[in-house]
Amino acid sequence: MALKATILKATLNIADMDRHYYADHQLTIAQHPSETDLRVMIRLLAFALNASDTLEFTKGLSTDDEPELWQKDLTGEIDVWIELGLPEEDRIRKACNQSGQVVLYTYGGRAVPVWWDKHQNSLNRYGNLTVVDLPAEETAELEQLAGRNMAFQVTIQDGQVTFSNDQSLVTVTPVQRLPAN
Repeated sequence: MALKATILKATLNIADMDRHYYADHQLTIAQHPSETDLRVMIRLLAFALNASDTLEFTKGLSTDDEPELWQKDLTGEIDVWIELGLPEEDRIRKACNQSGQVVLYTYGGRAVPVWWDKHQNSLNRYGNLTVVDLPAEETAELEQLAGRNMAFQVTIQDGQVTFSNDQSLVTVTPVQRLPAN
């Protein structure tokens, strides 16, 4: 019998002072049986960093031809493709060919520099790609906030992202490795 996804609820009250974006989002997240709490929280972080009225979660891990998040225009074309982890170069090429902008959030501690050394030269050719590294120590703290029902005040200012709730406050400072042109 196949395991079913766990349904999580998250409320994000986002105050993004870097982009001048202020909104509340009620999100429903399907956590794939093989997906860790860390990956779920990285998805929430990526949502907060790119939040808009049209940004949405996709089928994620259960589908090979979709990103973790995307933003489409009114015609159905993909404006923003958001990927997580350490994908192979062919997946990034596909994303760059199918969308106006691609944002890749890398995480995973010591594996990230190895992946970066292997792929850096080939990734430089994609003018619509931004690669952002999420520090392992900070994302490990963020993972501790995972739960079935979550409510966070998310503040983004000067490149730092702070997730806070009634019990905790976690700050993550994403490091941009490769800017889009």
